[in-house]
Amino acid sequence: MPGGGPMTLMQRGTEFSVMSGTITLMNSRMSNSEEQLANMSAARLGSRAGARILIGGLGLGFTLRAALKCFAADSEIVVAELVPEIVEWARGPLLPLHGDSLDDPRVRIHLGDVATAISGGKPFDAILLDVDNGPDGLFRPANDRLYNTAGIAAARAALTPGGHLAIWSSHPDARFTKRLKQTGMQVEEVTVRARANGKGDRHTLWFATK
Repeated sequence: MPGGGPMTLMQRGTEFSVMSGTITLMNSRMSNSEEQLANMSAARLGSRAGARILIGGLGLGFTLRAALKCFAADSEIVVAELVPEIVEWARGPLLPLHGDSLDDPRVRIHLGDVATAISGGKPFDAILLDVDNGPDGLFRPANDRLYNTAGIAAARAALTPGGHLAIWSSHPDARFTKRLKQTGMQVEEVTVRARANGKGDRHTLWFATK
């Protein structure tokens, strides 16, 4: 990983995991909270025509595939992925998970830091961040700049009126909730289970609307 240690793709039967040392970063058995990041985002945008969406982090592709199901045919979905191998795996050993999602005409891959995509110019109707373990930059300290006051301000500036910033985290964070509210955006914090059957770990989603 840029600025970090090795990242390893593991497979056991039909199950895939991405590991950092002995720590599991992603696992294909648990996807509900990542999918809900897209589903709840689409519900908040409603029928907005020509919506432009930024997804920070391709990972195992759960958020992207959910977005392709719930955002309209005239939407544009930019996926920012920092690690080139993640995109290569999506077209190689992880093809059983990703299918043809990267070839959807609505999708554009931004290979690089999501912060660059956020400040790239044309505004977004929704910015969905599933980067690191949440707002504490656990696996890549440089990710802290996405979640600090300046990073949130940059995301807010990149949103259209009524657009929102949606953030995934493995855990709640009261200080981060306070930081979001200090931007003047309308903030909602949602707890979502890791599995679609209502089981598994509780993950946190924030939706901050401009």
